[in-house]
Amino acid sequence: MAIITEEPEQEPQLQNQRHQEEQPKQKQISQTKEPQQHTNPFLFWCYLVLFVSLITLLFISVTPQDNNPRSWFLSLDSSLRHHYSNGRIIKVQTSPNRSPIELFTFQNGVDSTENVFIIHGLGLSSFAFREMINSLRSKKFNVIAVDLPGNGFSDRSTMEFEERSDGAFQRFKDVYGLIQEKGFFWAFDQIVETGQIPYEEILKARVLERKSVKVIELGSDEVGRVLGQVIDTFNLAPVHLVLHDSALSMSANWVAENPGLVKSLTLLDTGIKPALPLFAFNLPLIRDFVLGFSFGYQWLIRFCCMKKVGGFDVEGNRVLLKGRDRCRVVSEMGRKLNNSFDMAEWGSSEGIKGIPMQILWSSVWSKEWSEEGSQVADALPQAKFVGHSGGRWPQVDSADELAKHIADFVSSLPKTVRQVEEEPIPEHIQRMFDEARSSGHNHDHHHSHSGHDSHEGHDHAAGYMDAYGLGQTWGQ
Repeated sequence: MAIITEEPEQEPQLQNQRHQEEQPKQKQISQTKEPQQHTNPFLFWCYLVLFVSLITLLFISVTPQDNNPRSWFLSLDSSLRHHYSNGRIIKVQTSPNRSPIELFTFQNGVDSTENVFIIHGLGLSSFAFREMINSLRSKKFNVIAVDLPGNGFSDRSTMEFEERSDGAFQRFKDVYGLIQEKGFFWAFDQIVETGQIPYEEILKARVLERKSVKVIELGSDEVGRVLGQVIDTFNLAPVHLVLHDSALSMSANWVAENPGLVKSLTLLDTGIKPALPLFAFNLPLIRDFVLGFSFGYQWLIRFCCMKKVGGFDVEGNRVLLKGRDRCRVVSEMGRKLNNSFDMAEWGSSEGIKGIPMQILWSSVWSKEWSEEGSQVADALPQAKFVGHSGGRWPQVDSADELAKHIADFVSSLPKTVRQVEEEPIPEHIQRMFDEARSSGHNHDHHHSHSGHDSHEGHDHAAGYMDAYGLGQTWGQ
């Protein structure tokens, strides 16, 4: 019988060979892992600083501003406050279902039959047109400009009443609010005193309507409704309308529907797209840079709107645009602009054909802008085309030049004849008027020998009637 004793001796040899083969592999793995252990420690701090910076910028951008009108107004520059003091606030409605808002109007002119009504473009207000208004006033015109809702000194929001839900969660909030107002043990005290649960007090506290502040949404319908109310308030019709920049697309429908209120039309660099780019207000970081720093806003204006900003009050316009979250309203206005506006179709409509029209267009801004002006002139062949030396916001650096073109155009038209309509005297005032006249006649009849007394009676009656706004015609 053969005994095999060699197999156990081969196992240690195989294990030694495997061990020798695994050692180089482990050395290679350790060599490849060693570089990963020596990472740059500054990389972690770079990421940390970047993360903290982004969080800080985000916090700054979403931090609510001080929207208190009084504190905001007191922080304004003297030129802005002076402009506000020379203006007038009127009440208008942007929609029949909305509450009235305050609209700032600026009127500076002489007693003239020719009224020039200026409508600003996107991102501007009447404050930017004051030099042009003064120049037109010196040419014997009555000039009025407005701050469209959400711009300048006009209201940016409305207070609305909405019906709220009457669910279990809302009832719990009402009870919680009542406890905060009157204390935790108020209901228990009422039960002890009266022996009843105060159901009536709880029901009174549960108002099914709530107040909510809504930012004004300004489209073409709302702008047209505002223009009509301003013209009616100041009795401007027929008016010489001056539309700048995006004001044409916002008021084109209203002009076509109300040709009887418009004596002439002047289009001032009214392109399809506004001069002020909307991305500057839609992107938070860019908006904070542009509106947060004067040099940022000045750079944007010089790049997109005008080449010479020396006479332009950069800081004043920036403050008006930034204050009380007005940039949000401007952004909403930009979204509602009619980018598919067909100027040729609008110019050939029945309401526009009979309106005298001129186009004032920058001839030095850029080649592309001059080509767009040629396209506008071709779309409106009935309009008089005039080039000017300003930019897309020429109301500052070319104010006198624009005022001269507008004055020459308005003066070339037939003069406006206005008929003053006398308001009818109320019936009870007319009755007092007749009684006073008859008593004065009887007084003169019985005391005709006393001329002095007769004059005193007339003077007293005239002063009495003046309190009702009838004037001194009757007394005289």
